[in-house]
This record gives sequence, C-alpha cells and structure tokens, in this order.
Amino acid sequence: MATTTPFQTLFAVPMTCDGCAKDITNALYKLPGILKVETNVKDQLVSIEGTAAPSAIVKAIQDTGRDAILRGSGTSNSAAVSILETYHHGADEQADSSAGAELTPNGIWVNKRLVRGLARMVQVSPTETLVDLTVRGVPPGTYRATIRQTGNLTDGVTSTGPVWSSLAPDQEVTNGDSQKQSTPRGFLGTVEVGPNGYGTVFLNKPFQVWEVIGRALVVSRQEEHGQEGLQNSEDTVVGVIARSAGVWDNDKTVCSCTGKTLWEERRDEVKKGML
Repeated sequence: MATTTPFQTLFAVPMTCDGCAKDITNALYKLPGILKVETNVKDQLVSIEGTAAPSAIVKAIQDTGRDAILRGSGTSNSAAVSILETYHHGADEQADSSAGAELTPNGIWVNKRLVRGLARMVQVSPTETLVDLTVRGVPPGTYRATIRQTGNLTDGVTSTGPVWSSLAPDQEVTNGDSQKQSTPRGFLGTVEVGPNGYGTVFLNKPFQVWEVIGRALVVSRQEEHGQEGLQNSEDTVVGVIARSAGVWDNDKTVCSCTGKTLWEERRDEVKKGML
C-alpha cells in the first residue's frame, strides 16, 4: 500500500547550469506523488517533497544522464539504511576472480561479500515507516524481506536469529500478558525479482525507526521452518539496519577517513555493486 504522507528527500546531483536543473525538475515532476522540487546548482543539491520512493527518484535522475546520491530523508533520527550483501560460500565454488571468489587457507572457495541490495527507511509518522527496497544481481524469483531479532552477522544470515516479533509499543496488555500477534512484526513483505536479476518494492509498515536500528534485514527465497532458521546461499542477502541522515543532517563533501570526495566514494561503491 502506497503512503499518503509526504516526506522530504535531499540528493546530491552534478549540475553545471540552469538547463541541467530544468531537465531534472521536469523528469521528477513526471513521477507520481512528487509535490515539490527545488534545485540548487551552486551546491549541486536537489530537494524533493512528495510520496515517491527514493529509488524511483534516483532512477528518474539517472535517466537524464546524471547520477544521484541520497544525502538525507525525513527529519533527524527518522531515517535508516541497510546495505545488503552476500555471505554465501561453498566447497564447489569456482575460482573466478571476476565473480569475487577467493581461496581460503583451508582450500574452500568463498564468495567475497558483494553488495546486492539496498533498503532505505524513513519514518513519516509515529505509526508509519516507509521501506524502499531494491535488489540486483540475484536469481529470479519471489523473495521475502524480513527484519531479524539481532544484527549479528558473524556467520552471515545464520547468526541473525529468528524474525523480529516484538509487540508494538502501543499494543494492549491484557491480564498482565502481552497479546500474541499472528504475524511477527519483522515480516515486511515480498519482492519479485525478474529475469534480469532486478527487483524493487516500496512498503509502509507500522513500526518506528528506533525499534529496528541494529537489527539485520534479510532478503531471501528460502522458506523458514520452525527454529531451523535461514542458511547463507546465493539467493540470500543481509545487512544491518543503521541510522542515516535526515534531510539537512549531512553536509559532508569529503570523507575524513579516506580524503576522497563524495563522487569518488560513489564510484568506488558502484564498482562493488552498490545500487
């Protein structure tokens, strides 16, 4: 179900003139749910208000021939992000460096952690958080997205625990016992991945961002049975949910750790599979 609550997003976009700004503005206003677009050529920023998914906004900007980096969404402490990576390994892996495989000391070929998805979250009200999920480079099929009880990635998805199932903060307590829910709160929904290995979905869920920070988000085709849990596989990706900046919380243009500019960092991450 699409949200009806507008929220703000801020993107860094390379623009050199008013013509660039006009192209981007025209492209964005073609998206359903866009209410307001403001461009700043000097600072190379585009501010947007509406109900469109951030991933759809990025694609619309990229379709004009320019890249876009989300600098912030929502208000302070209302946004989160999860970078989804592979943790699959097996003895029959092929020694293919182009696929990111490497030989471990015990002779087993292990896939390096490759970025295969991205989830952006923004809380738009005390009872609604939007989840903008995109996966790419995974086998076709129907994938289930879940938030797990912990964010322990020591052993990839196998150490993240069961699906998060705590009650909502405002749920009633009857006779001293919490009411049981038929469906754990951590079940987000499904995303269909096509033959090109790409899938995206925009969901709204009744939780607050602070409740899921530090937990893991998993996207997988695997069925879950009882306490068996999930296994690391080629069609399973996982990442920890971490806080991200609000619309005006992030003014970084150069990384203090590497000394690289925003766009140099972006190019490096794209090479690793970042969406």
